Amino acid sequence: MTKKNGSRRALLLLLAFITVVVLTASIRYGAINFSTTEITRALASLLPGHPEPTLDQRIFLELRFPRAILCLLVGASLGVGGTLMQALFRNPIVEPGLVGTSSGAAFGSALFFVLGGAIHSSTSLWSLPIAAAIGGVVSTYLVFLLARSREDGRASIVMLLLTGLAVNALFMSAIGFLSYIARDPQARSITFWSLGTLSGASWNAVAIVAISTILGCAIAVRYAKQLNALMIGEEEATYLGVNVNRLKWIILSVNVVIVAVATAFTGVISFVGLVVPHILRMIGGSENRFLLVGSALTGATLLTLADLLARLVVRPAELPIGIVTSAVGVPVFIFLLRRRQYVF
Repeated sequence: MTKKNGSRRALLLLLAFITVVVLTASIRYGAINFSTTEITRALASLLPGHPEPTLDQRIFLELRFPRAILCLLVGASLGVGGTLMQALFRNPIVEPGLVGTSSGAAFGSALFFVLGGAIHSSTSLWSLPIAAAIGGVVSTYLVFLLARSREDGRASIVMLLLTGLAVNALFMSAIGFLSYIARDPQARSITFWSLGTLSGASWNAVAIVAISTILGCAIAVRYAKQLNALMIGEEEATYLGVNVNRLKWIILSVNVVIVAVATAFTGVISFVGLVVPHILRMIGGSENRFLLVGSALTGATLLTLADLLARLVVRPAELPIGIVTSAVGVPVFIFLLRRRQYVF
């Protein structure tokens, strides 16, 4: 066991190192490439007594740098969210997007922008993530309510996935209706959100997503042992002293908050939460403390790579990041379905 724990720690250190390397590449390359010297001068311009930043330095400080950090945080949120959902349902093909959380959060965000623009109200910094969280809660609860069996009140994985697809379609059609009635700037924003984008990154967004991600991950790691007990079954976990119903609500709440807040600023980014835990489970086992920490690092790394690819393929323009993640995630999802291995 000690040897296994040591190998997992080494793997996490390797993942952390890869994350730093990928973050460095994301900061340096894009529509404009920044050298190490330019990055150092841009950061130094923030210190007292240094000259005001130049135009290129402001592009780095106000656009490139916050985008890279936001991408890390969103990737970590989606990776951890996928791990939580898969641990809760003891099934490796579940992710937040498949049970309606992402589409509901996107609908809440779109509704907020359309109505906010219509009534010309001044809104606080937290209004957008709160609207997204409410949408995510409503959609997720709707999926579980409709998927529950009349006999025992439980939701089978097949019913959960099918209901999730139906609810996703419902909320995406609602987003389409909002795009239809919205004015041009609002409609464009909603369209980009439906495809996933990091172009609206700012330091305010980084601060909000950092709070939800860090707190959510800390709470999730605290319940890792209980999730390990749940892996052997609900009755067995109850015998071991786990309050299963309470655990379910806590994990669902954490998942909805971290995914909804991330979606509020980036739109729907699918399949990260599906692919990341599965990769880690194959190389490091299914211990949930390892999976949660590893999913945060791997999710951050993979989404940053996807963002870097989206910026470089058609530069100086960029692809919606959701297109890149879906192009990778869909084949993996089909592969999992074809293998028909739905247990850990």
